[in-house]
Amino acid sequence: MPTVTLSSLSIGYRLRGGDKVVAAGINASLHAGELTCLIGANGAGKSTLLKTLAAFLPKLGGSIYIKDKEVADYTNRELSQLVGVVLTSRPEAENMTAEEVVGLGRTPYTGFWGTLGTDDKRIVTESMEQVGVAHLATRTVTTLSDGERQKVMLAKALAQQTPIIILDEPTAFLDYPSKVDTLLLLTRLSHETGKTVFMSTHDLELALQTADRLWLMPGNGHVITGTPRELADSGDLSAFIERRGIEFDKETMNIKVKR
Repeated sequence: MPTVTLSSLSIGYRLRGGDKVVAAGINASLHAGELTCLIGANGAGKSTLLKTLAAFLPKLGGSIYIKDKEVADYTNRELSQLVGVVLTSRPEAENMTAEEVVGLGRTPYTGFWGTLGTDDKRIVTESMEQVGVAHLATRTVTTLSDGERQKVMLAKALAQQTPIIILDEPTAFLDYPSKVDTLLLLTRLSHETGKTVFMSTHDLELALQTADRLWLMPGNGHVITGTPRELADSGDLSAFIERRGIEFDKETMNIKVKR
């Protein structure tokens, strides 16, 4: 059963001169226990769609249902217990330790000035262990590498204990091995914990190899969804990928540069 369902969704921005629609007529679903990757052309509206699903931007039309309830019908506190968000931007709490940052994930349950109880501290520790950053607990955020910082922010989302996690370019600024580690970690977390994990990415080849499902925004105002194999067989991936000097082999799912 879908955890998130979009029905005839229109996304964009409300401007004084009228709405600027980025994409419309979006019908798609996210499912528990799956990693879904959002891919597409620059300027196609990936960030706008992600922010709309996270309720950072208002939708322009249609519906967004989370667990059979319209997103607008949830309070902020209720949403914070349903959806965890990991953004590309670095955390502003530069002087905090990694453990303290992860502890912020418990805010929806303790309140901003709340004190972490025994259960909260256990959840923080377990979340850091899940992503392999327990050894960084006492390190300040400023001393962490980009890859370590990204894992700490993921641990914070896990500590929030939401059934849905949305990530904006979690592999941006990472070296290739760290990109692979992050995607494999997200795949494992979605499969082992049953969470719905939705992320935008420009790392197309890694997404093809690790995602359970793809949402493709080719830049024409629409969203095409399906498994990597389904989008390869339909020709949608070839139409998106192939251009001057680039080939896509839909049998092997490999992207090649022509010389």
